[in-house]
Amino acid sequence: MSERVAAPRRRELSEADYVAGVRGGDRAVLGRAISLVESNARAHHELAQNVLTQLLPFTGKALRVGISGVPGVGKSTFIEALGTMLTKQGHKVAVLAVDPTSERTKGSILGDKTRMVSLSQDRNAFIRPSPSSGSLGGVGRKTRETMLLCEAAGFDVVLVETVGVGQSETMVAEMVDFYLVLMLAGAGDELQGIKRGILELADMIAVNKADGGNEKQAERARLEYEGALHLMHAGKDGWQVPVVKCSGATGHGLDSLWANIERHRSEGEASGLLQQRRQEQLLRWTWQMVEQELLSTLRNHPDVQRVVPEIERKIHGDELTATLGAQRILEAFGIAR
Repeated sequence: MSERVAAPRRRELSEADYVAGVRGGDRAVLGRAISLVESNARAHHELAQNVLTQLLPFTGKALRVGISGVPGVGKSTFIEALGTMLTKQGHKVAVLAVDPTSERTKGSILGDKTRMVSLSQDRNAFIRPSPSSGSLGGVGRKTRETMLLCEAAGFDVVLVETVGVGQSETMVAEMVDFYLVLMLAGAGDELQGIKRGILELADMIAVNKADGGNEKQAERARLEYEGALHLMHAGKDGWQVPVVKCSGATGHGLDSLWANIERHRSEGEASGLLQQRRQEQLLRWTWQMVEQELLSTLRNHPDVQRVVPEIERKIHGDELTATLGAQRILEAFGIAR
């Protein structure tokens, strides 16, 4: 019986190796750098931040586009068609596809490469499925840092695909330059269930699957959404939100859709609003991380863990108000009111 030969261990990369590899467009090193920033291991945290700090001067030049949509809207087909069109135009496209993570199993369905077969084989494209790890809205906590790594590697378009329309709208809007919402035809029924917040955050609404016998219905849907935006007086810093039709399956309408995105960027650069938007995003991101770290520290504090079961029991038994319960948790943590 032949002995199994152990696979050779991968060479540990130094800080300089990561920086040089990412800057040189080495996909293997880029993938390892992304895994490094996604890691929750404390040993990886300092190295990841040192690498990112060195790469920061080479970031910020990409056009960042968030793409959300109702279930069944055809996001993957749309992104593959859009990404392929852009690479043919000479762009380098990174797709950060944030997958749903099961709260029960903590597993993740990383199927984007199998759903975007053509784009995944494109030398000018890079697809990175990334589990959301239960973070708010399905947007990976490290997606922002992954975006910076892709920019430093020379990708000039970053598409962030989210798991769907829900709590993720704000999360996406706060990390991208342009937020695109894909919708389906049948607007008359769907408008009843669309949250006002989605329309307020969107920089453009695109009615997808406007092909075959669905074109007339798609046009009716486009008019419905356009009317809803008009009634809301939807506009952001002078930008009137376009409502367009497109088809990821045929590619119809993608060129004009992208022209709108580029127009939004050029106007934002000229007015200074793009830079202002990014600066505001960075500050919000900083405080979000502070809040997350503080909450994690509080929850894991031994004195808090000791008192929480009794506090929860009393709240469930109507013996204690939620306000007093919160006050006692803070007192256990060492914060007195």
